[in-house]
Amino acid sequence: MVASVIVDASFLVTLLDRRETNHRWADAQALRYPPPWHTCEAVISETLFLLGSAGVSAVAALVRRRATLASFRFDDAAEEVLALMQKYSDVPMSFADACLVRMTETLTDPLLLTTDNDFRIYRRHSRQTVPCVMPH
Repeated sequence: MVASVIVDASFLVTLLDRRETNHRWADAQALRYPPPWHTCEAVISETLFLLGSAGVSAVAALVRRRATLASFRFDDAAEEVLALMQKYSDVPMSFADACLVRMTETLTDPLLLTTDNDFRIYRRHSRQTVPCVMPH
């Protein structure tokens, strides 16, 4: 049973942009794992940047209706997030990705929706795979 669905910018961009290759996959996941979705402010920022001005309304709608919750507080996990970024500096791991991995370590029964294959490399609690759903 999944208690905490977490979303990455790659998932949000793919869901909100119908031109994205995996848009139908993202639509199906949104139905399978309905909101509210947990994320961090870095992911919201990245999503807005990637979608550009055309995506502001769609992202705003998700936030306003509380479908996407920025439920992560960096100040409470700064050391852990920075340690993850250092550990995976060869990938390299983005700030947003490090926050998401940390979220999988702290939320109950987490599942990350993403199209980013780097999450297959990252480990939570040092050795555990990050529980995620991504297109094949």
